[in-house]
Amino acid sequence: MAAPLIPEERHQELLRLLRRSGVLSIRTLTGLMGVSHMTVRRDIATLEEAGRVVAVQGGVRLAEEPGRPPRARAGRAALELPRKRAIAEHAASLVDDGMVVFLDAGTTCESVVAHLSGRSGVTVVTNDFGTVRALHGLSGIDAVHTGGAVDPDSDSASGPLAAATLGALAVDLCFLSTGSWDAGRGVTIHATDKVMLKRAAMAASGRRVLLADSTKYGTHERFRVAGLDELDLVVTDAELPAAATRRIEELGVGLHRVPAPAAG
Repeated sequence: MAAPLIPEERHQELLRLLRRSGVLSIRTLTGLMGVSHMTVRRDIATLEEAGRVVAVQGGVRLAEEPGRPPRARAGRAALELPRKRAIAEHAASLVDDGMVVFLDAGTTCESVVAHLSGRSGVTVVTNDFGTVRALHGLSGIDAVHTGGAVDPDSDSASGPLAAATLGALAVDLCFLSTGSWDAGRGVTIHATDKVMLKRAAMAASGRRVLLADSTKYGTHERFRVAGLDELDLVVTDAELPAAATRRIEELGVGLHRVPAPAAG
């Protein structure tokens, strides 16, 4: 069995595949690269920050498009990360002093930490190692890791032990992440062990909030976590299509469409 690729090798392989095909879905990339959905998402986020690729709904394309002026390409490539940061900042505004908060694995949930400074008496529970590192040394916030089976690809933990930790806690607010969501199929993911963890977080929480940008809307994976009607709130960006907005609102779910900050 070949050794797993290190991140830089994965990034180069992802770029090679995109140069050959132009645009690829997340599902296709997970199969071609032999890694998890979360790993592909993290790699795309890294390459997007470097201006090499642009996330599109359900997939990714190269930032370099023939015939487009460089300035337009650069502006388009810079759109996604500001959206995610805006979602994270809005999510942090929902956190009050003294709360117990669950932050799911994923780059958007991890970004919430940067906006929690100034809170006091907050306990953040997470299964994400990147989030724990981000919390280190942050005044006024206690960090609890769920433990569990470690997934090196996603830099997180899951499984029965992680779910048991959540079952022993009274959580005020949980922020869930996903790579795929829509009004019909709900929240879906690629791995069964993560379904157990997310369901445990929902069961332990008084308020359930999904953080997901609009590029992930309208896609689905094999395993269903929950219907959108099992959530209290969805926080996404202002680019969510009007038809999707109507369908979500018809389900009776709260919806916050957060505009990205203006450039400049």
